[in-house]
Amino acid sequence: MKTQVRIPESEILDSRQQGVSRRDFVKFGVSGFLGLIAMQHLQSLAWTPLEGIAARAKHCIVLFMNGGASQLDTFDPKPDTLNAGPFAAIPTSVAGVQFSEHLPQLAEQAHHLSIIRSVVSREGNHERARYLLHTGYAPTGSVKHPTLGSIASHYLNNEDFELPNCVNINAPAFTSGFLSAEHDPFVVSDPMKPIEDLQYPPQMDARRFEQRLRMLTDLQKDFLKKHANRSTEAHKAIYKKADKLINSPQVEAFDLSDEPLAVREAYGMNRFGDGCLMARRLVEAGVKFVEVSLDGWDTHNNNFEQHKSLLETLDPAFSMLVKDLADRDLLEETIVLWLGEFGRTPRINENDGRDHFPNGWSVVLAGGGIRGGQVIGATSEDGMEVVDRPVSVPDLFASLCYSLGIDTEDQNYSRGGRPIRVVNDGSVIEELFA
Repeated sequence: MKTQVRIPESEILDSRQQGVSRRDFVKFGVSGFLGLIAMQHLQSLAWTPLEGIAARAKHCIVLFMNGGASQLDTFDPKPDTLNAGPFAAIPTSVAGVQFSEHLPQLAEQAHHLSIIRSVVSREGNHERARYLLHTGYAPTGSVKHPTLGSIASHYLNNEDFELPNCVNINAPAFTSGFLSAEHDPFVVSDPMKPIEDLQYPPQMDARRFEQRLRMLTDLQKDFLKKHANRSTEAHKAIYKKADKLINSPQVEAFDLSDEPLAVREAYGMNRFGDGCLMARRLVEAGVKFVEVSLDGWDTHNNNFEQHKSLLETLDPAFSMLVKDLADRDLLEETIVLWLGEFGRTPRINENDGRDHFPNGWSVVLAGGGIRGGQVIGATSEDGMEVVDRPVSVPDLFASLCYSLGIDTEDQNYSRGGRPIRVVNDGSVIEELFA
């Protein structure tokens, strides 16, 4: 029997977030209102800590595939079917689990990986899906939610730590939303180049810089009092981060020139490979969250040639990251997540491409207490629907936060004073930690 796919209504509108108005009370009546309260109470029970399973992760690395990778051409191949495409399926280090032929190194690391093949969402538009997959909330227009990285920075922050706790590599980032601007991601636009502006200007030293910084603070004091908003808050946070970075020996974590050439070559010696290597170095230095982006997956045309090229970049970098973390005894305390905005259509279009497909796609996790060597959920033989264990985006966020020891029921307040939970809805995916 096929399992019915149920998308949480909270991905469209969270009644707890929006609150219940007087009009709602009249509309639903007393019994409906009491029912809503009961429903919310029952939902909150899902967040009870799992018995015998402790949070292990201290860090999180996200590998984000901009545009949305094809699940059939990566981690959910459908060999010998109409929708399979030209890629062969190859065995992995886990019996019965197959990957695309263009992921041979990741196939060797499959015993570390947990593959979810049944992710579902309602968002098939790039911008809306990208927002959902970074924040756990569907965009509403009225509230700017923090990204997972900013949430991690907020809850796992150490005031004495000199590096940013949230770093994005290769792509612009969403902000920390209604959280403090100090949790905005620090963006590294190109890991193959030195980080700009991490040195004092010519004829400047630490003493003179500190004097000028104090003078700037004094000059801005009255202005900041009259114009207190997120922009001025972010302005102050940027100066604070820059001052910490310039004077910290830990900034060497961004410098890949310290790495042996053989290591850099193993990661791929490209922007994504260097980004993954930088992520490992940052985690090793104590950074809580790093996201590394790989662009180019929006393959409406010429899907297979483009995917082949992208997989040749992804495979060595992702596999080496997992292996490197494991060899350094960092994998158990670092959760690694591979995902994109959505999947691609199983059916191949007339342009030899695959289109957007949010109704049954794959994500991959490793480390942080995640049990490797397993597949969770399944899609049908033709890949068109989920037939076992549908997983929502809120389920995924609940599991990530659980692994990091972040209370998913905790509330923060929007700029307008509205209480908003860390995770919108969903339940921890217990199979990940079993």
